[in-house]
Amino acid sequence: MLNPPPHPSGSAAHLLPRGEKGSIAIYVHWPYCARICPYCDFNVVRDRGRTEEQAGLAQAILDDLEAQATRVGPRALASIFFGGGTPSLMPPDAVAAVVERAQALFPPTDAIEVSLEANPTDAEAGRYAALAQAGVNRLSMGVQSFDDAALKFLGRDHSAEEARRAIGLAGRAFSRLSIDLIYARPGQGVADWKAELSTALDLGFEHVSPYQLTIEGTTAFGRAVARGAWAPPDEDLAAELYEITQGTLEAAGFEAYEVSNHARDVAARSSHNLHVWRGGDYLGLGPGAHGRMTLAEGRIATVAHRRIGDYVQGVAAREPWAEREVLDPRDADEERVLLGLRTVEGVPLSLLQRLGLSVDEGRLADLLADGFVALRDGRVAATATGRPLLDAVLKALLT
Repeated sequence: MLNPPPHPSGSAAHLLPRGEKGSIAIYVHWPYCARICPYCDFNVVRDRGRTEEQAGLAQAILDDLEAQATRVGPRALASIFFGGGTPSLMPPDAVAAVVERAQALFPPTDAIEVSLEANPTDAEAGRYAALAQAGVNRLSMGVQSFDDAALKFLGRDHSAEEARRAIGLAGRAFSRLSIDLIYARPGQGVADWKAELSTALDLGFEHVSPYQLTIEGTTAFGRAVARGAWAPPDEDLAAELYEITQGTLEAAGFEAYEVSNHARDVAARSSHNLHVWRGGDYLGLGPGAHGRMTLAEGRIATVAHRRIGDYVQGVAAREPWAEREVLDPRDADEERVLLGLRTVEGVPLSLLQRLGLSVDEGRLADLLADGFVALRDGRVAATATGRPLLDAVLKALLT
């Protein structure tokens, strides 16, 4: 979990979902996977033989939700997101319990998005209807590729044909569908990538999240690259594949509303992710989950215990977090800039001014003059030139 399209009409407030002011989102981390992918550096464990442990974790997540609700007080529920790991392996009755309890504790002002990440294996696709019945209305499918050789390289446990079958079932069960794809794989050419994007579009997805393959040193891929077993594409090819991504999806009517997320229209955007990128509050439930809460003492950053047993014991002891920090106001503002500049909306100029930045001189003025960011309607956003270089832009802006 990394051209701008036309800037949204109207102010950013016009795009805020109903009830976002003072609202709270919920992220649930389910760490179990049938297989751990060689590129993954998330907090995950193998699924096999852990039935009793999983039941205990599901109850701990509910207990944690109850306890955190007492800390934050009355709020409107903005969204729920089940991530992982592989939350499509989560028992549907456990999913339903979280959805039901969250809505009871934080009554929403309107219908909310309930997203769940899923793998397109035949076994998991058979659970889609039950997950929809549990309250999930948006499925984010980790297809990653429609090429069997690429899927094998990526360590996926589904075939391209399984993915197509799962997509058909998902389309009948859920009102919203998103697909994750990975590009810049070794040996992948421009024509190959265009074909994969076209397949995703032909299958009717309204939301596409294309991610460039990132090599983390702690992963199996990181170790393989370090010993010279293979190498990722060079920077020029990776940049060309990025441009192909932007051009293909834009031509199909998709807007890159965030660096790695493209939606067919405003309604197809992920409201949960937008809530987070806009600096909204959210509870992190489950092992290793991050959260952000605005309380009387300030903006609070939390990280839950990573190990499942530690998390379950921590919840029982009313100490679910390995880390809990009251952010310095400047750090909180910088975090909002780091997140907000990923989106097409950008951030309010007033936020940058609080950080001592000016449109008349200094770092912000230089970035504006060089065309890496633009100012419109009181907001600063990355441009087509700046987006591919966003890390460098942020470093220049905030260092």
